[in-house]
Amino acid sequence: MAYPRLMTVDDVANYLSKPRSWVYGNWKAEQIPFRKVGQSLRCRPADLEKWLDDQN
Repeated sequence: MAYPRLMTVDDVANYLSKPRSWVYGNWKAEQIPFRKVGQSLRCRPADLEKWLDDQN
């Protein structure tokens, strides 16, 4: 079974067309669905899509 690749902060920034600094500065306030993996933030692509669908 192939597992979907987790997105890094850089991946999310590129996907959202936002600077990396914006993602780091706003991920909690904007409730971007990151999970901490060790010291890193990672996001499932499906969770990011759902988050985007829920935005006004």
